[in-house]
Amino acid sequence: MTNIIVELSKYLIILLMACYTFSCFSIFTKEYVEDEKRVLIMQNIVMFLMHFLAYMVMYLKMNEPKLMFFYAAQVVYFLAVILLYSLIYPTVSKLIVNNMCMLISIGLIMITRLNYGSAVKQFIFAVLGSVFGLVVPVIIRKMKSLIDWTYIYAGVGLGALTLVAVFAATSGGAKLGFEIAGIGIQPSEFVKILFVFFVASSLKKSTEFKNVVVTTALAAAHVLILVLSTDLGAALIMFVVYLVMLYVATQQPLYAVAGVGAGSFAAVIGYKLFAHIKVRVAAWKDPFATYSDGGYQVAQSLFAIGTGSWFGMGLCQGSPDLIPVAETDFIFSAIAEELGVIFALCLILVCVSCYVMFLNIAMEIRNRFYKLIALGLGTCYIFQVFLTIGGVTKFIPSTGVTLPLVSYGGSSMLSTMIMFGIIQGLYIIREDEEEEIIEKKRERANRNEPRRTAKKKPTQSKPKQQRPSGTEPERPKQKRKKPAFEEVPKQRVR
Repeated sequence: MTNIIVELSKYLIILLMACYTFSCFSIFTKEYVEDEKRVLIMQNIVMFLMHFLAYMVMYLKMNEPKLMFFYAAQVVYFLAVILLYSLIYPTVSKLIVNNMCMLISIGLIMITRLNYGSAVKQFIFAVLGSVFGLVVPVIIRKMKSLIDWTYIYAGVGLGALTLVAVFAATSGGAKLGFEIAGIGIQPSEFVKILFVFFVASSLKKSTEFKNVVVTTALAAAHVLILVLSTDLGAALIMFVVYLVMLYVATQQPLYAVAGVGAGSFAAVIGYKLFAHIKVRVAAWKDPFATYSDGGYQVAQSLFAIGTGSWFGMGLCQGSPDLIPVAETDFIFSAIAEELGVIFALCLILVCVSCYVMFLNIAMEIRNRFYKLIALGLGTCYIFQVFLTIGGVTKFIPSTGVTLPLVSYGGSSMLSTMIMFGIIQGLYIIREDEEEEIIEKKRERANRNEPRRTAKKKPTQSKPKQQRPSGTEPERPKQKRKKPAFEEVPKQRVR
C-alpha cells in the first residue's frame, strides 16, 4: 500500500507543480482584482497540498515521527509569512510572496530528504530571513537618504571582501567566508546587495564619462578581489550585474561591447593563471574523461538527471546522496532525479516569473535610483539561477554558486530574502507613486472645475427634461485600454 501511495504522489506532485507554474504566468492576463485574488489563493492551496504530499511520502518511507513535527512547524511558518505580509503591507506583490514560499518549501523538502539536520538549520535561517524580509520594505520606503551613501556601500563591500581574501581559510579551492560558532558566514552574498546599491546610486548621480570611469574602477576592484579569492561565481555575477546596469543607465552600446571584450580577456587570463579554473573547464568539456579527478561531480549530476527522466524516481526512491554537495551546489540534480525533469523545468519557470516581476517593477517605477536597484537585483537573481542550473547540466562550467532559496546555505538564504524584501519595498514605492499621480490629477480637476463653471455664459435653450429625483444619469461603459507593456493599476494585488 505504501508503494502505491508513493507512486501516485509522484504524479500528483508534478501535476500540482505544473498548475502552480501555469498560474505564475496566467495571472498577468487577469484584468480584474477578483480574478487575481482567486489565482493567488489557488497558488497557496496548491503549495500546501504539494508540501503535505511530500512530507507524507517521506514519513511513510522513513517512519520517523519527527518529520511530522517539522512539517507542522513549516506550515505555521508559511501561514505566518503569507498573513503577516498581507497585514503589514497590503500593497506588496502577493505573487512574489507566494513564489518565495514555494521555492523555500521545495528546498526544505529536498534538504530534509538528504539531511534532516541541515534541513532544521535551513528552516531556522528561513525564519530569520523572513524577519529581515518583513523589516526591509519599511526601511526602503522611509529612508530617502539611501542614494547618498555611494562610497559607504563601496567601502563596506570592499572591506568585507578584503577580509575574506586575507584571513579566510580555503575550502573547495576558494576562500568563501568565516566560521563563527559553527555557523559559516559568506560575506560575498551580502556584498552583492551593497554592490547593486553602490552602482545604482553612483550612476543615478551622473552618467558622465568621468563618473563612469570612477564607478567602473571601484566595481572592477570588487571583481578582482573575488577573483584573487577564487570565488569565481560571485565575481562573474558582479561583473554581469555591473555591465547590465551600466548599459541601461547610459544607453551606450560601446560600454557594453567594451565590457564584454574586457570580460573575455579576463576569462582567458584567469584560465591560464588558476589551476582551479582549468580543472572545472576540463570537467565541463568531458566529465567522464576526468571522472576520477574533477569530473566526478558533473558526471554524477548528469547520471542523476538521466536516471530521474521526465517523471522522476519518486521521493526517497532515488540515490541523490551519491551526488557530491547535493544539498548546495547540485540540489537541482537531486530534485530532477527524485521529482523528475518536468518538475525541475517548472522550478526554472517559477524562478523566471520572479524575474519578470522584478523587471516589471524596474520598468514602472519612476525614480531612477530605485529603477536601477530593481534591475540590478533582478539581474543578480536570475543570473545566479542560470549559473547554478547551467553548471549542473553541463551547459557551462560549474561555478559553485547556490540556487537561491532552494539550496542549503544560511548566508544565501538570508541575503536572498533581504533581496526579496528590497523588491517588495520598491513595489510599495511604485504603488505610492501611482497614488500620488492620481491625487494630483484629482486636485488639478478640482481647481479647474470652478474656472470652467465661471466661464460659461447663460444661453437660451430648450428646457431640459427633468430626471426623476434619486436617479443617476446613465454613463457609457468604458473598456480599459491595454498598453503594449501593461502597467499594473493601483488596485492590483499581484
